[in-house]
Amino acid sequence: MEEATYRELVENASDVIYAHDLEGRFTWVNRACERITGYTRDETLRLRIWDLVAPEYRAAMEKNLSGEMQTFEVEVVAKDGRRIPLELKSRLVYRGHMPIGVQGIARDISERRRAAEAMRESEERYALAALGSNDGLWDWDLRANRVFFSARWKEQLGAKDSELTDDPDEWFDRVHPDDRERLFGDLSLHLEGRTLHLEVEHRVRHLDGNWRWMLVRGAAVRDADGRAYRLAGSQTDITARKLAEEKLLHDALHDGLTGLPNRSLFMDRLEQALAFQQRRADYRFAVLFLDLDRFKTVNESLGHTIGDVLLVQVARRLRAIARPGDTVARLGGDEFALLLGDFMDPDEPVRTAGRVQEALAAPYDLDGTEVFVTASIGLAVGSRAYTQAEELLRDADTAMYHAKDLGRARHAVFDPAMHAHARARLQLDTDLRRAIEREELRLRYQPVVSLRSGQIVGCEALVVWEHPARGTIPPGDFIPTAEETGLIVPIGRWALSQACQDAKEWNDALARGPGVYVAVNLSAKQLLPSDLLEDVRGALAASGLEARRLKLELTESVIMEQAGPAALLLTQLKALSVGLLLDDFGTGYSSLSYLHNFRFDTLKIDRSFVARLEQSGKEAEIVRTIVSLARALQMEVVAEGVENAAQARQLQLLQVDSAQGYWFSRALDAKGFLELAQARKSFALPGPEHAPQAHH
Repeated sequence: MEEATYRELVENASDVIYAHDLEGRFTWVNRACERITGYTRDETLRLRIWDLVAPEYRAAMEKNLSGEMQTFEVEVVAKDGRRIPLELKSRLVYRGHMPIGVQGIARDISERRRAAEAMRESEERYALAALGSNDGLWDWDLRANRVFFSARWKEQLGAKDSELTDDPDEWFDRVHPDDRERLFGDLSLHLEGRTLHLEVEHRVRHLDGNWRWMLVRGAAVRDADGRAYRLAGSQTDITARKLAEEKLLHDALHDGLTGLPNRSLFMDRLEQALAFQQRRADYRFAVLFLDLDRFKTVNESLGHTIGDVLLVQVARRLRAIARPGDTVARLGGDEFALLLGDFMDPDEPVRTAGRVQEALAAPYDLDGTEVFVTASIGLAVGSRAYTQAEELLRDADTAMYHAKDLGRARHAVFDPAMHAHARARLQLDTDLRRAIEREELRLRYQPVVSLRSGQIVGCEALVVWEHPARGTIPPGDFIPTAEETGLIVPIGRWALSQACQDAKEWNDALARGPGVYVAVNLSAKQLLPSDLLEDVRGALAASGLEARRLKLELTESVIMEQAGPAALLLTQLKALSVGLLLDDFGTGYSSLSYLHNFRFDTLKIDRSFVARLEQSGKEAEIVRTIVSLARALQMEVVAEGVENAAQARQLQLLQVDSAQGYWFSRALDAKGFLELAQARKSFALPGPEHAPQAHH
């Protein structure tokens, strides 16, 4: 190469090319020196190399100089004071065997130093992240098929850092069998570039044998052709979150008290049964709808806490009866349901209902108190005619109400005719509400006649409904509906007030006679509101009727259902001098404790005993016993349903005080009752030897 060309290359080189003597004075430098250090060539030639190189590097450079090319990394101080990292390659120059100076090349390595620093910081950051992160980190070299697992990743599986290798199977072999397909599917989608990120939840087996839920996130690094050659990410233990989610889901679908499935889960299972039946014609299933009879009595007499204990025990018995695959649910309150699935024998639902009633009939020990509970059960058998689960449950519910109407502790299979009855009852409820608003209800009074004197001593108030289209509707056709809907409370309040007004007018008109009383029936629901006592006081005060002219009639079933509230309330009513009459005695529970605890003034013998007086000597003995009991407790006795002279004569012989029935008179309006009381001083009673004429 020509010398001129060589000099030009050296002059224009990007690296500093220099020479200095053994004292360090520069003897030659190229132009690059000015660009890197800021000193001109002339300024540099007046300097020594040690004027530029930072002092801490001098000793190493002087020690290691030799005839061979040596490499040093140093920093030089530029003219403006900046420290610039340089890579020096230098060697001694000899003349003969004597060193006379040094030649070298200096390269600016600022960018390389910055890159190395960035790399170091990145590595430190990664190491700190791996060390301090709660997540496990992993880095999968796809070409070598090796995975780096951080210590935290291994710790999440219960392993020490040295216990797991870098084989990917250390991960994949521990994945739950049910989750592998999802994990591998999501991995494939991401590696193929069809998803931007990898994010998947799955279970892995901990070294203790348990399963842990992990959330894995990652992203692939790709080459110029878009092929993934590296996949890295994190693993987060989400077991606690998953358990919380499962608990929330369980709580959302199960009853908190009994642990049974709730209405939502039951309806979901019922929908599944309907769908399955659409696919398989021979699939049979049925719904049993249960309602505990008189559960309210337990709550009110023993308290809601004891009531909850009873519900838990009922749930336990129902679980024991159910077959594997059946669903027992608590729908709310004291209502339960059983979904009976995939049975072959068409009679299986009825047999199951029988087993349920038998299991529930055994006594319950509620913290030392023995209680007996029965259930009314409605059955609805699944068929392709049903399209929605609600329809099936509705029909089972309808059948359950029919079972209650039959006398409770029964079961009934749904029949389409029950729908018509339910719709009629709903229409009756609607019409009854309107009847109250339009004042279509009336009171009728059935006279009560003394069997000693033949005189009218009082009457029983009966509510009738003067329907604009159907005419007069007797109480038996609408009072049960009023009881169910709660309308009996406003009806009862009105009847009490009206009866007191009418009785006041009668007694004013019959002032020269002994006077008459009016008996008003009370419903169980009227005993619950705390304002019944005020209603009675108000009715008496507004009408001016003497309290002794008012009797309140209660049935044994009412007392049984509301024993708790009734005890205090009836004592308070008694203090007002109001008479208390126990209706239908002998047809219900016939508990003598009621007669003692509630101190009734009068017992009423049910018409069912009166009707059989002529047929059976046993009925006469029952009535005789009731009368003897009443006499012992200083109570009067009234018989109802007297329809002929022979019955009246029998009641006279049994020393019953008074009676009512069609033989004396049908129920009359207030004006008609007063006219009868004024016109007839006394009824002709049957003598021992002749039958009386009927008075209608």
